[in-house]
Amino acid sequence: MINPSAPGWIDKYFSKQSPSKSILTNDLDSFYHKIRKTGFIYGHIVSFETDTPIDTKGWVQNEIPKVALLNILHATYKLHYQDKTSEQFLTKALDFYNAMSPQSFSLFKKVLPNGSASFNLEKIIDSRVQTNIDIVSKNFSHIVTNALLFVDVLAFHQYLTHSELPDKYLKRIEEAIIGVVSLSLKTKTNKSKYDDLLIKLFEASVRYSKFSNVNIQNIEELKLTYFKSNLEKYYILDMAGMSLWSDGKIENEEAYFLYKLAENISIPDEFVATSIAETDHFISSYKKEIPYFNYSNPVKHFYDQTTQNVETLITRNKNRLFKEITQSKELMILLANSTRRDLDEKEKKKVKKHLLDICKTIPSLTIFLLPGGSLLLPILIKFIPKMLPSAFNENLDNE
Repeated sequence: MINPSAPGWIDKYFSKQSPSKSILTNDLDSFYHKIRKTGFIYGHIVSFETDTPIDTKGWVQNEIPKVALLNILHATYKLHYQDKTSEQFLTKALDFYNAMSPQSFSLFKKVLPNGSASFNLEKIIDSRVQTNIDIVSKNFSHIVTNALLFVDVLAFHQYLTHSELPDKYLKRIEEAIIGVVSLSLKTKTNKSKYDDLLIKLFEASVRYSKFSNVNIQNIEELKLTYFKSNLEKYYILDMAGMSLWSDGKIENEEAYFLYKLAENISIPDEFVATSIAETDHFISSYKKEIPYFNYSNPVKHFYDQTTQNVETLITRNKNRLFKEITQSKELMILLANSTRRDLDEKEKKKVKKHLLDICKTIPSLTIFLLPGGSLLLPILIKFIPKMLPSAFNENLDNE
């Protein structure tokens, strides 16, 4: 089983998985439709296009998008180089991310040591899957996964086609999406409580543009003639359709907007009809699972989701965590005391220091070392006694 939070997961992926042969076709229409069915286009992945099924049981929130992004980047590569190896793909993928603007790649330079190609790509994918906000923002944001990962796929396709990344491509595609989403929301007959959440979702996901800098009043102002590939056009139209759906239905005026948008970018009416139908089917089927439809209480949702993720990470690393904890007698006593009484401030600082030191030695727990990660330590402390043998507390009682 692949553990996308542990080093070496990409090598393990390639030892067990490969893109579905049905997706490896020069027919970009078929390629896009298959990706859309996985939910990748909508930012909520429900399946993978692989011949060998991928078991995601026990995975935490940001792990599925990691594997999905790798899978689709590799499938995109295979559209151009079907007879090339995974090692050649890794080299090309790193070259692609290196070709991004200096502003973007400065982050990658910080996270990339002199490791293997697969290890370096793991670090990059991890940074791409996360949104451009801290892991825990000051207001406990519920948006932690990048909803625009398909932009990377579009950019990679451009890079493979032209052997370089077109100038300001990422900024152009983001501004186009922002413009389309903003104009779609203005077109809506009935405003919904999800509109603001949708805007926040995209605001947290864009990296090269800002919503505040885009003020589009009509389709003609979108300047979409820059985009020549159907992959780009299809994605732009689907983003518009997803924006319009957020109130649960698409009115006649909204449908007219979609058809007008399609006409502007030379997309046939048949695609619009399919887009509306598939978007409705997907969101209707998975609405209860799609995060931004379930944020009546964002702080509670964030806490519940994070608690579940932390518990999963602790369970995976239970044996190693127990080994590290038992090597510190002081920490064991403090943890035992915390189950019976509130620790004072000095004791809490000691527990925090000990646990952060332990997290440095366990790759999957480095989440606690990221900006804002220390706020999650109470969750870790809460679950540690539950994950350790019952004799743990009994032995400490005898100290």
